[in-house]
Amino acid sequence: MHNIWAIIVAAGKGSRLAQVTNQPKQFLFWKNAPLYWHSLRTFAQSPFIQGIVLVLPQTHLEEEKTNIARRLQTEALPVPLIICAGGEERQDSVRQGLAQIPDEADFVLVHDAARPFASATLLARVCEALIHGAKAVIPVLNVCDTIKEVENGYVVKTLARERLVQVQTPQGFERTALCLAHKRGRTSFVTDDASLLEALGTAVLTVPGEEANVKITRPQDLQLLASEHEPSDMRLGQGYDVHRFGGSRPLLLGGVPIASDLTIEAHSDGDVLLHAIMDALLGCAALGDIGDHFPDADPAYAGISSSLLLDRVLELLSQKKLVPLHLDATVICQKPRISPYKEQIRKNISRLLGLGCDAVNIKATTEEKLGFTGRVEGIKASCVILCAKQR
Repeated sequence: MHNIWAIIVAAGKGSRLAQVTNQPKQFLFWKNAPLYWHSLRTFAQSPFIQGIVLVLPQTHLEEEKTNIARRLQTEALPVPLIICAGGEERQDSVRQGLAQIPDEADFVLVHDAARPFASATLLARVCEALIHGAKAVIPVLNVCDTIKEVENGYVVKTLARERLVQVQTPQGFERTALCLAHKRGRTSFVTDDASLLEALGTAVLTVPGEEANVKITRPQDLQLLASEHEPSDMRLGQGYDVHRFGGSRPLLLGGVPIASDLTIEAHSDGDVLLHAIMDALLGCAALGDIGDHFPDADPAYAGISSSLLLDRVLELLSQKKLVPLHLDATVICQKPRISPYKEQIRKNISRLLGLGCDAVNIKATTEEKLGFTGRVEGIKASCVILCAKQR
């Protein structure tokens, strides 16, 4: 097991963005957490990482320590976290962070907190390259545009695009090699740590980066943090219900009367399909099942329309700011034939849920005369619903 630590560099001033945001970019909030916390979370949850050093500006150190202590009460990190102050330049901050890394660490990853979208997959790619023998590893993207060298406003030459790459973080290093490079390069100014090792003649391996691993640098990059760019909070619910034939209730499916001599035994109106749909909706909201909300021992629900109960379930979802997006349901019975009613059922469920017909799918099948449905003892329905959380 290799001992790998990470340094999250969050000590910059972010001068270009600070003029717009009035604070360093690493403290901007995205998805209810400062940008640096997203990198902390990704690194802490990686099986490769044994500990993290977070480097913050001296001016914000004590305030952020308090904020982090409060956040850790509700979201604990599974690895040790060391917090220290950075320096004037980025490489000074990395050097300060390196001083906190324990001597038993084999490798160190250095990551810019202004890249909150870096994935666990990218992190693993860098770590695996180190474990397999590389002393320095950087993620890169191929350059798509033509790049020209310019002097005094005039083109000096066109560079060979196939030999150029765009560099990202996290960058990974053998710890002793990185410590030596920072010690010898104290008077040099570089924009990434790999440059210090290049100056010592150390081979730097490249691995594929990620297009999504964008660095928040310019004012227009703030659009990436806007709510419409955030991944949607999607919820999946599954519903299932069964009713016995032989009672006094006429057969209803999805609020549509089904012409049949078969009747339903039920406390409410016995609409097995709407019951499955309600259970799926409640599942999306983590609100239990219809028995919790409408118990069959309560006389208030005797013979009640399932469409009315569905309205109440939708109100519960609304309170949770959840809206249905798509429904896929199956009715299972030997008799009666459901196919002639499928389109009417689909349209009625679309109306009840406020969905387009293209977001509702209704299927019907038999179980080849097997089981209680095959013996025409009852009917059942299953349903899967996708909901989204409103912002």
